[in-house]
Amino acid sequence: MGKLKSFTINFGPQHPAAHGVLRLILELDGEVVVRADPHVGLLHRGTEKLLEERNLLQGLPYFDRLDYVSIIAYEHVYSMGVENLLDLQVSLHAQWTRVLFLELTRLLNHLIAITTHALDVGALTPFLWGFEEREKLIEFYERVSGARIHAAYIRPGGLATPVEPGLLQDITQFLTQFPSRLNEIEEMLTNNRIWRQRLVDIGVVSLESALDWGFSGPILRGSSWGWDLRVAAPYETYQKINFSVPVGLHGDCFDRYLVRMEEMRQSCLIAGAALDFLCSNSESAPIGLESESFQMENLIAHFKKFTSGDSIRSSFFIYSAAEAPKGEFGVYFVGNGNKPWRVHLRAPGFVHLSALDGMAVDHMIADVVTLIGTQDIVFGEIDR
Repeated sequence: MGKLKSFTINFGPQHPAAHGVLRLILELDGEVVVRADPHVGLLHRGTEKLLEERNLLQGLPYFDRLDYVSIIAYEHVYSMGVENLLDLQVSLHAQWTRVLFLELTRLLNHLIAITTHALDVGALTPFLWGFEEREKLIEFYERVSGARIHAAYIRPGGLATPVEPGLLQDITQFLTQFPSRLNEIEEMLTNNRIWRQRLVDIGVVSLESALDWGFSGPILRGSSWGWDLRVAAPYETYQKINFSVPVGLHGDCFDRYLVRMEEMRQSCLIAGAALDFLCSNSESAPIGLESESFQMENLIAHFKKFTSGDSIRSSFFIYSAAEAPKGEFGVYFVGNGNKPWRVHLRAPGFVHLSALDGMAVDHMIADVVTLIGTQDIVFGEIDR
């Protein structure tokens, strides 16, 4: 009698649903997944080691490259870590501006997460609608920082540049019309028979499993626990804003889709609160660390600061984290003079990808595409 053996295939990196550089080795029994083994390494750039060879200011641009869909959110966590290391105080105006652009970044991320997920499953139209709205948000990035993608806008101690009143007005107008675009996407997807067949009861993650695997962000909240660092450990001015944290009921792909949709609506409310403050307090507001005068000694100190960097006392360590669009993103520093002795990044996507095997077993090959989409994978942070 013959012996049955699992069939092994490579899913990616050439597969369009593999999100760029994911190589997934699938062991199959017919079309049913027996084992899913994600391989990383194709994009590896050694970001943590690069950060250990730069001073604190020189390390900032690397964070724009980690998650090139959630740009400002990642440089914000790094800036918070440096501020905690050096005990820097950020002005109230800069904090509100940060909140505004952090929530615009959440819209950027969730738009591409949901619409590319829909594209992977077979729906093209939401992808086109979502990218039209993303282009408007990218334009706001460009107007405030000069760059469409790699903004380097949030800096340790404050911001790179102030926000012009005209830009605040345009963002206000955008937030007024954006919820109607969300309504259009939901009208096409939420009750669509094919969309539900592909997402409901697929990739169910119980709350116990989500906690065991270390999930965070929408994928954890989809499993019914409303853990959000903006509420649990508030930073900037989030404690002054009244907003809701959406949660799912069953922990399947459909719940994670619904959570992301509602998070975008909540982001509009948070950004609106930030705009209310900024529009009424826009005159001569400080956005960074200001020098008291332009004396020669101050210019020399400024030059030394930007070339040698600030000094961190040896063996002093700190961990800073924030609620990035994909989940908890954290930066761990160990001080050693002008450069960090050790830098470690807590990337939410790496944690989620590591659990793909447990989520995919006993599902069909086509369901793996849905699972990858609902995890919102970007390999810059995973393969760092």
